[in-house]
Amino acid sequence: MSSSPDPGTDWRPHVADPSARPASTLPHVVFFEPRIPGNTGNAIRLAAVTGSRLHLVEPLGFEMDEPRLRRAGLDYHDLAAVEVHADLDAALATLPGRVFAFTTRATTSYADVDYRPDDVLLFGPEPTGLPDDVLAHPRVTDQLKIPMLTGRRSLNLTSAASIAVYEAWRQAGFAGGA
Repeated sequence: MSSSPDPGTDWRPHVADPSARPASTLPHVVFFEPRIPGNTGNAIRLAAVTGSRLHLVEPLGFEMDEPRLRRAGLDYHDLAAVEVHADLDAALATLPGRVFAFTTRATTSYADVDYRPDDVLLFGPEPTGLPDDVLAHPRVTDQLKIPMLTGRRSLNLTSAASIAVYEAWRQAGFAGGA
């Protein structure tokens, strides 16, 4: 995050002590301009239970002290590695790996990728998804889709991120999982 909250008094998601966290075997999850606090709270839980790292790209459609964000994240906020970035370029400047943009318009399946720990899984805002200029960003390695039945618009944002994170973790042998 831009500021350093005190984990003893501030419930908001933060990287309490990056050096104390084990290295993740999972890609980074990036939510581009998320709008629904409950989805982001659930993504915080996803990051906490899997060890993935969550990056939020501003502008956010909510305040980080939003009660629905806190409620959805339960008591996992201090267990999750979460960072907020001013824009996509600022986020990607800290993430050197391949960037996979998730979109319903892609032809490559998320299951056809051999994921690496430094990969970036990029998801767009609800309900629009990633805009064309983000999909065309020079850092985007490939566009990926999660198969759905014909005629369905999209999955919930955090449901889609969960599917991708768990596939990456499965490929890593669920390293560190119990």
